[in-house]
Amino acid sequence: MTTLVTGSRGAVARALIPMLRERGLPVRAASSAPDSARTVRCDLTDPDTFPAALDGVSSVFLYAEPAHADAFAAEAAKAGVRHIVLLSSSSVLADDPTANPLAVSHLDAENALLRSPIPATLLRPGAFAGNATAWSWAIKSGEPVSLPYPGAHSDAIHEHDVAACAAAVLADPGLGGRAYTLTGPQSITFTEQLEILGRALGREIAVKHVTREEWKAEVSQYVRGAYADALLDWWQSCDGVPASLTTAVEDLTGHPARPFETWARTHTADFVR
Repeated sequence: MTTLVTGSRGAVARALIPMLRERGLPVRAASSAPDSARTVRCDLTDPDTFPAALDGVSSVFLYAEPAHADAFAAEAAKAGVRHIVLLSSSSVLADDPTANPLAVSHLDAENALLRSPIPATLLRPGAFAGNATAWSWAIKSGEPVSLPYPGAHSDAIHEHDVAACAAAVLADPGLGGRAYTLTGPQSITFTEQLEILGRALGREIAVKHVTREEWKAEVSQYVRGAYADALLDWWQSCDGVPASLTTAVEDLTGHPARPFETWARTHTADFVR
């Protein structure tokens, strides 16, 4: 009954692995670049790594890498895998996800699994609370955080809540075979997130309202082209518009989703030198 956890160096997988072990479920951690002998190599862009990683595995926690998702599903079926839980995104629910750079990779991964004979569970979180670390350089440096849409709302979800939902469906396959849209417990603006971070850090964080072009110039080394435009379009659509929330986290785990304050209090080290 071993569960293969791909992307084991990621925030969700790092939280998920101990949750599964606490439930008495054997885990095989996998990464494209293993950093210990306890981690197997499974590069989702390299199908040659799939057979060994999947040998003896009954379920999989899978990151949404579409490049060879069909090949992964086929190899998983050959290995006897009975359940795959995909970390997807609520962006696939957009009006035209095939034309949306934020959504299309997740949608392609979902469709590859849905073509497979293996039952698949689709976890679709919205914005991660951890996206706030994108502001860490400015905050560490004492500079204002540049925001093109300070009033844009998000449904910021703690990575531990995503992991807890994954653990619940992996432990109880009866919960599987469907899609879950996961959100945090509150609709919160970027400005409000920075106010909360400021309280956690014990100092005020300044905000600089910038234009779309100014923001794109600032982040051009890290966020490029169509992806940057898609992010800006999404934030613009959420400017002053509260996010839709679900109860999926509580339904699956039995506890309410953690507020952004919880994430901020436990991640202050990310914002100090």
